[in-house]
Amino acid sequence: MKFVLAPDSFKESMTAAEAARAMAAGIARVSPDAECDLVPMADGGEGLVSALVDALGGTLVDVPVHGPLGEARAASYGRAPGVAIIEVAAASGLGLVPASRRDPGRATTAGFGEQIRDALGAGARRFVLGLGGSATNDAGTGALAALGVRFLDASGAPLPPGGAALRDLAAVDASGLDRRLAECRIEVACDVDAPLCGPSGASHVFGPQKGASPNLVAALDAGLARWADVVETLVGRAVRDVPGAGAAGGLGAGLLAFLPQARLRPGVEIVAEAVGLPARLRGADWVFTGEGRIDAQTLHGKAPMGVLTLARQAGVPVIMFGGSVEAGAEPLLDAGATALVPIRRAGQTLAEAMATGPANLADAVEATVRSLLAG
Repeated sequence: MKFVLAPDSFKESMTAAEAARAMAAGIARVSPDAECDLVPMADGGEGLVSALVDALGGTLVDVPVHGPLGEARAASYGRAPGVAIIEVAAASGLGLVPASRRDPGRATTAGFGEQIRDALGAGARRFVLGLGGSATNDAGTGALAALGVRFLDASGAPLPPGGAALRDLAAVDASGLDRRLAECRIEVACDVDAPLCGPSGASHVFGPQKGASPNLVAALDAGLARWADVVETLVGRAVRDVPGAGAAGGLGAGLLAFLPQARLRPGVEIVAEAVGLPARLRGADWVFTGEGRIDAQTLHGKAPMGVLTLARQAGVPVIMFGGSVEAGAEPLLDAGATALVPIRRAGQTLAEAMATGPANLADAVEATVRSLLAG
């Protein structure tokens, strides 16, 4: 039998590559002679850089940046000839902030912009930018400020970092935007299709998991609406309702507004092309994919859904594994998934489940393969 193992990362538990190896280990316990093709995936968040660096034969580069709360830190991005692969999670990611300090009202994308600036200086003129996993809700103002755009209040003073300050935005001066960006081809890898504002926008859908209280969610949404009012007037085009504008706390909208050549695409499409997933599906008997939490959001631009779409086109059945499988995930079965398998063991706390993620995944895959072979 041939298995294609194409998981995303299980956030804060295992990388996509570690998840693929755990799947292979589970299969080997049951069917040592099975062919396993390990294809670590990503959808714009954690794992995008490693997947594309491997596919393009690139290297990782560490640069000094400002982290989500303005702290000095190092963050890596990928370089291949003429290309930079940068994910917002590396410099401005939620995983960089302890749970007790998460605050999208203050968090900034400045470090993400600093990485872009470094890559421009190194000669990159093609960019793949991953927007998953941010700690932020600032519409990309931190990143754009690092690239020369000034966001000002009514007195002409620069706004402080973070999404909470956007309610005070009065004017934007884009005259200092790095001119080298006009020479660049920019692909923006999104893992969501959310608009900027409103009930399905960045603040309401993703703000709570970034530490926002209900009152802060409302304030952040109002700030993004104010940002859109000012910026759309300046640039002469609407961006707030473009699918993906709400990615990374509105960073998608920020890139679309100030970098008109930027193209938003599902990140899983970019990765699938780079790793040759369609060709690798040929002749497979099963595809195993997964991520940390299988839920309703999985249907909207996440890696397992992208894998499922390609596998269905190839006529290969798919089983999805998740750290948890939540209510609302059932439409994935209607979309063609054969099964949704939770890997968390009974009685485990969340911390225990995350610490034992690879072992749990290997065990779940082993049990699944035994059932498949038993008919």
